[in-house]
Amino acid sequence: MKRSSRNPVTSRPALLGAVVMLALTSASVAAADDGRGPLEVTVTAPADARTARVGTLFGADSTGRPRRDHFCTASVVHSPGRDLLITAAHCITHVDGKLFFAPGYRDGRAPYGMWPVGAWVLPEGWTADKDEDSDVAFAHVGELDGRRVEDVVGANRFTSGTATGSSAVTLVGHPDAREVPVMCTDRPVARGRTQQRVRCPGFTGGTSGSPWVNGAGQVVGVLGGHERGGSTADVSYSVVLGSGAAALYRAAVRS
Repeated sequence: MKRSSRNPVTSRPALLGAVVMLALTSASVAAADDGRGPLEVTVTAPADARTARVGTLFGADSTGRPRRDHFCTASVVHSPGRDLLITAAHCITHVDGKLFFAPGYRDGRAPYGMWPVGAWVLPEGWTADKDEDSDVAFAHVGELDGRRVEDVVGANRFTSGTATGSSAVTLVGHPDAREVPVMCTDRPVARGRTQQRVRCPGFTGGTSGSPWVNGAGQVVGVLGGHERGGSTADVSYSVVLGSGAAALYRAAVRS
């Protein structure tokens, strides 16, 4: 499997971990009319307000402090409580114990702090039988120094029901083997009715949970789904965010 959970058997290959990403490695250089740049080109993500909303997950060591190694990507989505993350459900399949979220993580530093992750909200299809069409999860994060995460780094808007491929999307993810995030823009195409895919080179282990954000700042996909995100580093999948994802978001807001 392609994407990182904490179990290496199910993690995405890290075969591009030694490659410095990748200024122009794509066959397509078509400009994205509503994204951030050329299509199908992966680059190091800039440190700016929009990428600050995306970060990494960390487990805890025996003292309850964050471990040094990160796994999976998560991002802040708007909620009334201003404390909500979205990621892939498979990212937490093997998690046991305390977690932390580091928004804007870069070069071994957490510039906005390490936020304690609280309760997860998972779809029934995932908890019952790991249904790949249910590979989305939300989580609340606790306050840090009396502040809520959305007030510190902002948030994208969770949006369901958009037509696959109606606009280009930009992915920002944190490979396990790198200490800086990567970014790529592409226009999704359908894989059946319930899955969508993009072609973005170098989205290796750790990028599971990366948000797919359109030009309006809406999260319209989350890297996961088919083959837990894909069996190669160059093609990534997401569940189509439909009525089930909308219901899960409402449940997360209420919880």
